[in-house]
Amino acid sequence: MCFPFLFRAALDVRAYKINEPMKIACAESLANLARLPVPDLVKRAYNGADIEYGREYLVPSIFDPRLLTTVPIDVAQAAMRSGVARNFIMDWTEYKFELKSRV
Repeated sequence: MCFPFLFRAALDVRAYKINEPMKIACAESLANLARLPVPDLVKRAYNGADIEYGREYLVPSIFDPRLLTTVPIDVAQAAMRSGVARNFIMDWTEYKFELKSRV
């Protein structure tokens, strides 16, 4: 689940390596997102099932559109804080808009 979003952020900040803080940020971002109410779009993908965080739903669904704007931001911030980023994102609102436009 981490793969596309971790690498999206790494590419966007031109990280020269993927480090532990980036991996941890990715995992924590996924965990935090899984605890939020599941969007109707995701429920429809599962035939209207009443999905919520718990034993049966530990990781957000790949159909969750929030993944693309949440996880890369958290990972990019971790890359910048940990010193592996070569490109710095100054406007997080603009970055989020760019991520959404890539869908």
